[in-house]
Amino acid sequence: MSKRAFLYTEMVTAIALARGRAPERYLNFHDSEHPVALQLGGSDPKELSHAAKLAHRWGYDEVNFNVGCPSSRVTSGRFGACLMAEPQLVAECVKAMCDASPLPVTLKTRIGIDEYDNPEILDELVDNAAMAGCKTYIIHARKAWLKGLSPKENREIPPLDYSRVWALKQRYPYLEIVLNGGLSSAREAHGILQDNSKPQLDGVMLGRAVYHSSETLLAVDELFYEDKKEKLNRPEIVDSYVDYGRVEMQNGTEAHHIFRHLTGLFRGQMGARHWRQGISRVGQGDECPSALVKLAEELERDISLAA
Repeated sequence: MSKRAFLYTEMVTAIALARGRAPERYLNFHDSEHPVALQLGGSDPKELSHAAKLAHRWGYDEVNFNVGCPSSRVTSGRFGACLMAEPQLVAECVKAMCDASPLPVTLKTRIGIDEYDNPEILDELVDNAAMAGCKTYIIHARKAWLKGLSPKENREIPPLDYSRVWALKQRYPYLEIVLNGGLSSAREAHGILQDNSKPQLDGVMLGRAVYHSSETLLAVDELFYEDKKEKLNRPEIVDSYVDYGRVEMQNGTEAHHIFRHLTGLFRGQMGARHWRQGISRVGQGDECPSALVKLAEELERDISLAA
């Protein structure tokens, strides 16, 4: 759907890679996913150093250090957003990863946590991490409440404050600053990058918007990279994904865990409910994956006729 979008894995804990016996469980990915970053969580420089070495060995394009996740399980393990209150430790972790691997080490964070939410807190974090070797910062433009809000609530309740991200870019013009949080479409994100009235950001990150409506990815290459190669239609996308899915199933992955990620492909289109039902049937083993290709062709034809 996009050859140019930069993908990020789910957060993998460094301790799981340091102590686990099967790192491939966490690290394997498909060649078509390049460029792709391994997103790491942790607070032990030695464990993160080991994880960064593995990321290079496995062929990742970047190591991303997550100090923005507000999950209580993450906080209790002393990693994620709680590390915003420990900028020196974050710097030690960044330096350990930079020393261990030739891959770029980037940082994903919030604009603040709990009572630590003034601009100076974020500036101190960036100052320390930059001196340790980090040049790229992905900023989720909300603070996180580690006490009182669930992870889901922390994605929605704290208000967005894009001005803090623009101010960060103005203060650090020599660093790459990427905006994350609340962006609902590729066009909205592109519009923010084109806004000449604000400091020029270096990128945007979309999460739930892409996952809930997969079609968002189809606009990325042309809109952001001026790559006007012919786009795949939905049946072609499904056909390619089914080929990938068969390989994964042969490797022991359950069908449900593979094909549920196609749920948003027809979001907002006629037949979306029928499509979700088809995904569910494959996930439960009642139909073979190739049935999804036929269903996608039928739905695509109905959409074209209705138009």
